[in-house]
Amino acid sequence: MEPLASKIRPKTLDEFVGQEHLTGAGKPLRVAIGKKELFSFILWGPPGSGKTTLARIYANAVGADFYELSAVDSGKEDIKKVVRLRQGFGGQVGLPLKEKPRVLFVDEIHRFNKAQQDFLLPFVERGDITLIGATTENPSFEIISPLLSRCRVFVLNEHSEGEMRLIIDRAYAAVQKNARPVRDKNAKRSGDASRISNGASEWLVRMANGDARQAITTLETTQALYGKISLENLKEAIQSKHLRYDKKGEEHYNTISAFIKSMRASQPDAALYYLARMVDAGEDPKFIARRMVIFASEDIGLAQPTALVVANAVFEAVNKIGYPEATINLAHGVAYLAQCKKDRRSYDAVFEALDDVKRFGNLPIPLHIRNAPTKLMKELKYGKGYKQYDKESYLPEKLKKKKYLKG
Repeated sequence: MEPLASKIRPKTLDEFVGQEHLTGAGKPLRVAIGKKELFSFILWGPPGSGKTTLARIYANAVGADFYELSAVDSGKEDIKKVVRLRQGFGGQVGLPLKEKPRVLFVDEIHRFNKAQQDFLLPFVERGDITLIGATTENPSFEIISPLLSRCRVFVLNEHSEGEMRLIIDRAYAAVQKNARPVRDKNAKRSGDASRISNGASEWLVRMANGDARQAITTLETTQALYGKISLENLKEAIQSKHLRYDKKGEEHYNTISAFIKSMRASQPDAALYYLARMVDAGEDPKFIARRMVIFASEDIGLAQPTALVVANAVFEAVNKIGYPEATINLAHGVAYLAQCKKDRRSYDAVFEALDDVKRFGNLPIPLHIRNAPTKLMKELKYGKGYKQYDKESYLPEKLKKKKYLKG
């Protein structure tokens, strides 16, 4: 059964709600669509901000065939199927068989590892496909430079409260009319049964936090479960596990906190359980692996220096492999880190030193450990009296007796 969010998806920019800095009169996407300009771009924005919808609108407007992949479960073979290349003369790769332009939309493109992005690059470079990538992560960090340089980047914002109310009204009306689309965004809000109550609407606006898809899905789920949309029923429906794990919400932070604290307490079973919850919810594996790299130095540190090596290896494996197999690499690393002895001395030491830097500023460095590359510096006694493996403190005079690394 087609989800409500798909049924009522806008087909044109005039139906689209929000992102006026891109879709308004004279703004980049509207101008590009009006001119039918074909170019690759990245849509960077939070969940439910309209990335997929804008990609579909663009492809339709420029008269292109639209192909959609999710980087979570796609790879090189899927890209090949979309491109459908044929061999040219001399064994060179030729142009696509069809003359009609092809738009390849890659959702969560940040989930593609470097090798997958490298594979995609020549097709974009030659114009075999026009790429539209959607990401919730900063493209500067997640997209390889050669691919990023061939794409424009459009930044999307969370929907405003006013936009969310309009989207919720539209979705509610569609639910009441057996999910028939309500496409006129300029339609006045009516006062009859086709309008959701103010209390339910305002609660849903706050809960969705700018995520249109989450608001629409919650309405659809509530209608399916209870046959009626009310404030009480909405609150009951949101208990569904698939709606509770919001990557920007409280459950996200509660879970990652429990994950870290379980490893810190040397409880591998609890750590693996919270890892499983994050994996099941579709959490970015690189986010989890990054936290493990930090944990290896922050909590294990000097007790077992190889922990950082293992954590970095997990991050590299996750970056190269991706889901679903990366789950195994994450579990391997978590089980190891959780069982390591813990030592936070290096972590505590550097932050104590930072406090002194902020408190005292740039204290004079002792002359005998200063660099002396010139005659003048030597005359000023820079480096004079320096002895290798000296037992005397090299700290500035004011901090001579300071001990940062305890024990």
